[in-house]
Amino acid sequence: MSTTAIAPALRTPVSLLTGFLGSGKTTLLGRLIRHPGMADTAVIINEFGEIGLDHHLVEAVSGEAVLLASGCVCCTMRDDLAATLRELYDKRERGEIPAFRRVVIETTGLADPAPIIHSLLKHADVRQVYALDSVISTIDAVNGEAQLDRQPESVKQAAVADRLVLTKADLADEVRTEALLRRLAQLNPEADVVRADRGEVDPARLFEVEALPRQRAAESGDEPEPGGYLADVMRHVCGPDCGHACRPGGPGRHDAGIRTHAFRFDQPLDWERVSAWLGGLAYFHGDALLRMKGLLNLRNESAPVAVHAVQHLFHDPVTLAGWPDEDRDSRLVFITQGLDREVIADALALAMAED
Repeated sequence: MSTTAIAPALRTPVSLLTGFLGSGKTTLLGRLIRHPGMADTAVIINEFGEIGLDHHLVEAVSGEAVLLASGCVCCTMRDDLAATLRELYDKRERGEIPAFRRVVIETTGLADPAPIIHSLLKHADVRQVYALDSVISTIDAVNGEAQLDRQPESVKQAAVADRLVLTKADLADEVRTEALLRRLAQLNPEADVVRADRGEVDPARLFEVEALPRQRAAESGDEPEPGGYLADVMRHVCGPDCGHACRPGGPGRHDAGIRTHAFRFDQPLDWERVSAWLGGLAYFHGDALLRMKGLLNLRNESAPVAVHAVQHLFHDPVTLAGWPDEDRDSRLVFITQGLDREVIADALALAMAED
């Protein structure tokens, strides 16, 4: 792969599609790749046969890659995801496969998505040409509650997602569905929830949508009060009504200690201090840091800066082409397992302390 850096706005977006066994992930992917809006997409899956592609194949284009009738390029996942992505890029550049402008990676139903996100962010040559766009997780409306109770992988899949696709809602009663939605809101209050109508979802609802939604202050109670941003964040810890499963016996007590902590800052931040804060958290508490994502307003920067971290890896910041809307506040979301908000806030206080 060429080592020439590509501007962030020109990097190919990559979306991760995950979901527990039987949650409808394969059905969703099968419907998506038939949609005209997916014609310029490369899909990386485990086995072609898993989504019944045989009658959609037009021709083998190179090695393990095939061209589907819809226009999608499809290939099997190698042991090394980075190698698969590099090979796709090189084949596109050599004209061996049709050009694609998006990649969707389907995981197995038992996969922990955090190491896969880590792989996408870790390899320098992959980061030069690809950018993580979103993590999408399918949730079974019928069996979702039981899976969250019994399967830690399903909890992680839901916790790190940017968008949750509710499947089989037509087969579940409304009481069960609403209970599941409340639990998901406690587990991952930042995620957008999209209902799949018998496996059908418009791709525009899932891909290349702002991955860091506005924080839902009225629903979660997780934002600091306006003004005095550093003092407020340093004071603020989850209270009894926060709804984030932070207290023993509270909502989400079965969810393996996974919590979501959101921070917002209404004044431009100093990058050196933010870097010390986030880098320190990744270094000392990486095992508990499932995912961090943020959009920062930094001093002396006219454009927003996106940051990501997965466990011990703090990804290099990326300056974006522009702000997605009129909101210029810095926003960070931490998805953690067994890491209290107080630890994050204390690390912030230390990093922001005057020399």
